[in-house]
Amino acid sequence: MYKYTAIDQQLVRDRVAQFRDQTQRFLDGQLPNSEYLPLRLQNGLYIQRHAPMLRVAIPYGLLGSQQVRMLAHIARHYDKGYGHISTRQNMQFNWPVLAQVPDILEELASVEMHAIQTSGNCIRNVTTDQFAGVAGDEVADPRPLCEMIRQWSTFHPEFAFLPRKFKIAVSADAEDRVAIKVHDIGIKILINAQGELVYDIYVGGGLGRTPMVGSCIKHGLSAEFILPYLEAILRIYNRYGRRDNKYKARIKILVKALTPAIFAERVEDEFSAILASSEQISSQPLAYFESFFTPLIQPLPTDTLEKVQVELQQQQTKDAKFANWCVRNLHPHKQPGYANVTLSLKTSDVPPGDVTDEQLDAIAELADQFSQGQVRTTHFQNIVMTDIRQDQLLALYHALGPLGLTTPNTGYITDIICCPGGDFCALANAKSIPIASEIQGLFDNLDYLYDLGPIDLNISGCMNACGHHHVGHIGILGVDKKGSEFYQLSVGGSARDNASIGKILGPSISREDIAGAVKTIIDVYVEQRIEGEEFLSTLERIGTQLMKERVYAKPAA
Repeated sequence: MYKYTAIDQQLVRDRVAQFRDQTQRFLDGQLPNSEYLPLRLQNGLYIQRHAPMLRVAIPYGLLGSQQVRMLAHIARHYDKGYGHISTRQNMQFNWPVLAQVPDILEELASVEMHAIQTSGNCIRNVTTDQFAGVAGDEVADPRPLCEMIRQWSTFHPEFAFLPRKFKIAVSADAEDRVAIKVHDIGIKILINAQGELVYDIYVGGGLGRTPMVGSCIKHGLSAEFILPYLEAILRIYNRYGRRDNKYKARIKILVKALTPAIFAERVEDEFSAILASSEQISSQPLAYFESFFTPLIQPLPTDTLEKVQVELQQQQTKDAKFANWCVRNLHPHKQPGYANVTLSLKTSDVPPGDVTDEQLDAIAELADQFSQGQVRTTHFQNIVMTDIRQDQLLALYHALGPLGLTTPNTGYITDIICCPGGDFCALANAKSIPIASEIQGLFDNLDYLYDLGPIDLNISGCMNACGHHHVGHIGILGVDKKGSEFYQLSVGGSARDNASIGKILGPSISREDIAGAVKTIIDVYVEQRIEGEEFLSTLERIGTQLMKERVYAKPAA
């Protein structure tokens, strides 16, 4: 992983000192709230329903064990003993005391962490696949590109005050586990006919009030041109993006207004101007960042590999629950004899994405023991440990069990993506967490869960769509109806390579009835599916009418 230079460390420490002074002046009444607001947002600090919320940056979801221990320390000493993983792979703390936030930032700086650009109208945390660098299906490791973009965008003077927040994602896997097509900029790493790595650039995707799937405006871009091309996109957005209406300020609105073709022409003109004014364009910067992401493990000798694989098979034969966990929560590693493990944070008694200080401390210890001292956060709000030797999986499984981190539901309907909702967020129209818990309770039979197959269920408490409800196979949106909590259902969304926005099923549904409505949708799917057919395929074949009729059927008199 990338390690700070002396300059990096000084920059982050200076930023902490600046914010400490700004916060003290605000608390002393010397700095009005209108002036403090942009300063705190630039340092990841929101004011939520009950308390401040601090969002800590976790670049492309990668953490060292020392950093995990620091997050545990902050949760224990400055919060209420837990943190929350967001869909941008960041960590949020919901209960810090305002006066102590500079102290938190100072402690984060001691382990090469910060909260810079986790909020505000700037380029936010760059996200990628939670299995980046170790996935068996990727064409290249996307993390060096993410790090290059992170450093290029951090404190970039031209892009510090964009018309609206800006999100970039990078994918190198076939199915797109990163949702690049619903980002402001999505980058797809490919191999062309000549065997070279190239990059397709998608622009204008996004969720929120006006959800849209992005358009590819550049095919086969070479590595040395990535930053100039991204700069051209941001310049066009900065120049023509709406600033008079925050609901129409995202780049997706500009792309739609101009059309993708015209937007691409303007970017191409700006790109040409940038190249003409540059003395030299080189792919060397990317090569520099690649040097920080060398493999942490070496191939196993043939005889060792055979022993490892035989031992794993024997362990699975003896322990059915362990075998089931391996099927549900492991992801193929590019190196034979190793595995990538998802630690599910999705149980009915815990808000999705929440992790306690005790769990974090234990995860750090286990990372040192099994995972080369590294873990990852995911935009599915789980945690991943990589590079686990297969003959050590059973020991890891037994260590994770008492921590409540072995729920075998990864990718199924109870693996819910969920924003904090009305329990915390001041913007929310309705609560999300209780809905998630109720739905999880309806599908607690594992045999039934697995029979349903993979289903993405996403919940947002408001139109900002922090829970990505638009791209859930089933999406739930909290709405306010005359002071009461109601929920809008959508079906057919997808964040993968076949990205699509879900279709609203009908009128909003009451708090008491929403979980039952989800169960009705699933009942229709089970009744109508062809053997082996997954949810989206069934929906595409039968349409939404039957689900709508059943969900909104009036009870018999």
